[in-house]
Amino acid sequence: MKITVLGASGRAGSEITKEAAARGHEVVAIARNPAKIPSILGVSATAGDASDPDALAPLIAGSEAVISAMHFDVSAETLLAAIRKAGIARLLVTGGAASLRVGPDKRLIDTPDFPEEWKPFAMGGITFLDALRQVNDVDWTFFSPAALIFEGPRIGNYRLGGDELVTDEAGESRISFADYATAMIDELEAHKHSRARFTAAY
Repeated sequence: MKITVLGASGRAGSEITKEAAARGHEVVAIARNPAKIPSILGVSATAGDASDPDALAPLIAGSEAVISAMHFDVSAETLLAAIRKAGIARLLVTGGAASLRVGPDKRLIDTPDFPEEWKPFAMGGITFLDALRQVNDVDWTFFSPAALIFEGPRIGNYRLGGDELVTDEAGESRISFADYATAMIDELEAHKHSRARFTAAY
């Protein structure tokens, strides 16, 4: 299918772009600096600013889905305005892990070990997800990673979850950027989490 990846020059965005292209999807890869986008067969690198819905809409028009791998300095409302203007039905978002539950009525961000300096950035993701949960006219999916997402090989295996943090036998929650991208494109193709959040970890 034809898809657009926003923030395609970043760590998550570049891996998602590579994974999608490797599976034969046609990718419009958008970033403020397109020179940083991976040069791969099937990928069209394009300069774009997602903070301007009127400018972004024609760049994403014609795609069957948009995957946002951007930081949350662009609000859900701004991105949705571009999605609606372009007539795109489906949006997948790379989210944060902070709002995943780690116990009854406790989120990861509420635990004592969550770094204080991360909280302002984490709240951006929480606000974005809260906004999406009010949306019924766009088929959205919010993908929260494991607590630790790192540079590593593509293993191809992971475990899925919903709103709860997925941990291994040692109590760790980890996934590589490469396997995060694998899970994202698996969701793109399988479409299992319509208007829902999911997570993945080893």
